[in-house]
Amino acid sequence: MITCITCHRSANSVMPTWPRAIKSLRPVKPPRLCHDPLHLPFLQTHLTFLRGYTALPRCRRPPASIMVRSSLHTAAALASLPSLIAGLGFDCKAIVQDKVKWNLGELGGPHSVHYIRELSPGISNWTFTLDICRPLRRTKGVPASDECPGMTRVCGIQRISNPVDNTSTIAHVVPIAGDYTLKTGTPLEITPTRLRTSGSHADAEREGVRLEMKGGKDPLNKGGVKQKAIIEFICDRDRTGLEGDEPDNRDKIDDDGESLTRRDEPKKGAEKPLTKSLSFISYKTETIRDDEWGVLRLDWRTKYACEDSNGQPSSSSGGWGFFTWFIIILFMVVAAYLIFGSWLNYNRYGARGLDMVPHGDAIRDIPFLMKDWGRRVVSTVQSGGSRGGYSAV
Repeated sequence: MITCITCHRSANSVMPTWPRAIKSLRPVKPPRLCHDPLHLPFLQTHLTFLRGYTALPRCRRPPASIMVRSSLHTAAALASLPSLIAGLGFDCKAIVQDKVKWNLGELGGPHSVHYIRELSPGISNWTFTLDICRPLRRTKGVPASDECPGMTRVCGIQRISNPVDNTSTIAHVVPIAGDYTLKTGTPLEITPTRLRTSGSHADAEREGVRLEMKGGKDPLNKGGVKQKAIIEFICDRDRTGLEGDEPDNRDKIDDDGESLTRRDEPKKGAEKPLTKSLSFISYKTETIRDDEWGVLRLDWRTKYACEDSNGQPSSSSGGWGFFTWFIIILFMVVAAYLIFGSWLNYNRYGARGLDMVPHGDAIRDIPFLMKDWGRRVVSTVQSGGSRGGYSAV
């Protein structure tokens, strides 16, 4: 017969009804699952006290469905951990790929490009804003529905303008890349690739680095279309990468909620370049491994994409010098001679110990020879080049 103590709970504590349990030992159903964090500790604590009155049942294990769901959540979290670490550990000032290091810190901050096409009867204007070094800040006074959420690195906003009635509305907001672990479970992924070793024939002669940034969806939920941005930083020694940049003078909201004002305005009298360093290539749906992706492609020409811009040679694969190879070959020859000579003396002459080493007698005499040579040098220096004790008349 299985007997159990019935417990009652209050807001602050859990106290078992000891007198009722001791007076009337009645059969009850076994306790529920071991999930109850309050019931089990009292049973374990008072096990010795109740051993003479009742037999406590063992807690049953949770159902298999609960254990499977917990295992799946744990596996999913562990699977996304490398990508999360890769995204959080990305440093725009220290991008290393194939032993080549790039410093793109000068290109940090928000930068925008536009894609404009005519519709009937309005005009579609896509504005793609990106910051490769840190998440984009919210704009003060703009509704949250008209901007990408926090932790976004690449954002696309479509505005529809009607020149007839001079109106403009925001039609679409697409978070393309960012850390949305708390919203959709997808972390930020940034993958650098050296253009010269990317495996493409078109990139074989180009110098630079490609960044592939993922994490966004359209719409931003678990069933949205996956998004990513592919930005190719191409070496151009005559450009800083900021040519034709559009300054955003609107007030921004810091991560702490404080208002910030951007003050980096273009210099007066500065001539605008004919073309922008950051250019739009395409934004369309592509099929990648049987999945539909929204892919944004951008080109960014800058001197910071050159492989020697970080104080290192353009070709990082340097060989050893002649002197290094000479030392290595000489060491191998001497080692082979000693090993072969020792083996020969051991098998042919039965030598043991130091006698096996070729020219062992000469090697043993080296310390004495060095000692005698040192004495001669010291005596020569101390004599000062005298003429054997004779003085000139």
